[in-house]
Amino acid sequence: MRYEWVEKINRRINGYVFAIVGVAIVIAALVPFRGRINSTTVALTLLLIVLFSAAGWGSKPALLASLLGVLCFNFFFLPPIYRLTIEDPQNWVALAVFFITAITAGRLSSSAKRRAEEAEARRREIERLYQDYRVAYDRAKQAEVFEQSERLKSALLDAVTHDLRTPLTSIKASVTTMLAEVESEDPLALDQESRREFLEVIDEETDRLNRFVENLVELARIEAGAMRLRRRWSSVEEIIALARQRTISLTKNHRLVNVLENELPVAHLDAELIAEVLYSLLDNATKYSPSGTIVRIVAERAPNDMIKFSIEDEGRGIPPELRERVFDKFFRATDDGAASLGRPKGLGMGLAIARGIVEAHGGQIGIESGENGGGTRISFKVPIGDEDLAQ
Repeated sequence: MRYEWVEKINRRINGYVFAIVGVAIVIAALVPFRGRINSTTVALTLLLIVLFSAAGWGSKPALLASLLGVLCFNFFFLPPIYRLTIEDPQNWVALAVFFITAITAGRLSSSAKRRAEEAEARRREIERLYQDYRVAYDRAKQAEVFEQSERLKSALLDAVTHDLRTPLTSIKASVTTMLAEVESEDPLALDQESRREFLEVIDEETDRLNRFVENLVELARIEAGAMRLRRRWSSVEEIIALARQRTISLTKNHRLVNVLENELPVAHLDAELIAEVLYSLLDNATKYSPSGTIVRIVAERAPNDMIKFSIEDEGRGIPPELRERVFDKFFRATDDGAASLGRPKGLGMGLAIARGIVEAHGGQIGIESGENGGGTRISFKVPIGDEDLAQ
């Protein structure tokens, strides 16, 4: 604050010095040519000093320049020369006009300079406020991202722990029981059927762990953009059969129905990955719909040379506000809305992987209500392809 006050005083002194020196230079330059120039030229030249003083240092230096200009104009250029008296009344008018003009021009110039400085100060203040806003916004965003990250890590850890611990617990229990039977002195502790059931549990839970790890790897590949499509010409019937073969154990309590449009063309796509999408959708449909209900697999042509696949169940359905979010990875593990649907707990990677595969093919995936507004229909469209894609 002290330095600003000193700087202001120095600036005002510099303005006064400029006004005095400027008027002195003009007078010294014009006096030798007094007989060849008229009073208007002298007045305009002195007026320039007033304007420069006002523009550079403000109204007070401009006022000093005006007073000095009036005195010098009278003393050196208006008869009688070298006297502060004026004989001709017209020269009084000229002197008054010069003085008024100088004062007015000085004030206007000073006012314009002040408004420009205020505008510049407001611009700097706006920039400062904007920077403060950006900093506050970035900090809030970082805090929000950090909070979401911590919440996601916590939920992910819970989900991973659940998805790993559940099959491992089953495997451990089955193996422990069979080992105890082997070490038992009673050879009939377990019959053949019981041993088979334990082995089936181990086989199923091992497959579940394997799918879990495969999903993690597949999701990482999709997010890294490292997915490579192995396109080949495949029929829709072949793709659906491949998906149904994988879901035999999942759909034993449901009735699968194929609804295929006649004369569907073959498509140039990665049949195994599209079958993986259908598998994920069938897995979701059987999980979230009552036993004994129908799950429909629909295939039909769509506009723009595309094929549309749909999986429709007769479950409770998905609220419209959650339909887009269920494709987010780990959604079931992080969103309370999913729990309200009565859904099983899990890692929630299937639909995220399905969307990645469909979009890698240049298609779209979405959710809508089933027939008569009940159940859920998840549909995706993929291009049929052409010969150029086969290269």
